[in-house]
Amino acid sequence: MSETIEHAKEAIEHAHHEASHGGHEADNFSRNVAVMVGVLAAVLALAELGEKGAQNAYLTYHITANDDWNFYQAKNIRSNIYSLHADLLESQPNAAEPAIRKRIEDARANSKRLDDDEKSNGRKQLMVKARASEESREKAFHRYHLFEAVVGALQISIVLSSVSIVAKVRPLAILSGMMGVGAAIAGGAVAFNFL
Repeated sequence: MSETIEHAKEAIEHAHHEASHGGHEADNFSRNVAVMVGVLAAVLALAELGEKGAQNAYLTYHITANDDWNFYQAKNIRSNIYSLHADLLESQPNAAEPAIRKRIEDARANSKRLDDDEKSNGRKQLMVKARASEESREKAFHRYHLFEAVVGALQISIVLSSVSIVAKVRPLAILSGMMGVGAAIAGGAVAFNFL
């Protein structure tokens, strides 16, 4: 972005120079394009804020999804240990004794609780939570890429505006303005979740 801002500053300085040394027509053209560059730079700053926000949201959801899946795996391992413990106790010759039966039932109950428990988030609940985090992550990633495209279009628009002032090419300024307006509209659509 710093290069784009430098281009914008140069365009504004060139427009100021034109205004002080050029004719009235060059003065208006340069001044109008300089104002357009300023507006485009402001829209660019807002688009970059949206881009950074989407990137942070992506990273947050990515970490959350990883944490949820890691917690799911930990519960899975613990559930399997309880199941194996119950199976091992059942295979013992004294498995019919009441104390051993109680341990087997407790191990099976703990295994079942780890699989599906509304209070402490069993594996079933963690899977739903992790998938929701993954979906949110993908949406944030998509928004990030859309904002990247908007930022790129605004940067190109500012550069074209700067060149139009230096080269005194009005069609280039018009193209730049149209590109900037299109990028601004797209940025608004992304910011308000229309895209």
